[in-house]
Amino acid sequence: MTETRLKVGDMAPDFELVSDSGKKVRLSDYRGKRVILYFYPADDTPGCTTQACGFRDAYPQIEERNAVVLGISPDGVSSHQRFKTKYNLPFTLLVDQDHKVAETYGVWGLKQSYGREYYGVIRSHFVIDEHGRLADVQVKVSPNDSVARALETIGAAGN
Repeated sequence: MTETRLKVGDMAPDFELVSDSGKKVRLSDYRGKRVILYFYPADDTPGCTTQACGFRDAYPQIEERNAVVLGISPDGVSSHQRFKTKYNLPFTLLVDQDHKVAETYGVWGLKQSYGREYYGVIRSHFVIDEHGRLADVQVKVSPNDSVARALETIGAAGN
């Protein structure tokens, strides 16, 4: 299994991916803002929906803290568009079909489900400060804990 080598204080690796709107997005485009970058296995599955809707519901508080949310999964543009529309997600979803960004962040690895082993995205999030440094690293995090911990890191918890 891939273990993350990234830790708090490291520069977040920059990347360019296609968004749910078909536009190219670079992490470095968000310098000056804080970014909650979260990796999830698949659109419209129970845990991923819980996580996405948690970030959706907290989005006003996230924006108040000069932060944005970017969600990354291996799903394609049309899948992201359906997921975003179905749950009225106010943030950008990014396509990582070749899972290169997930590998760079150390969150592509061996998983197990019902006795079957396979490679996939390990649910995680990274909070990146205004200067592009990692302020929080959470790998193998539950959907609810991911949202709560990210909000705590940016100072939006309990508001």
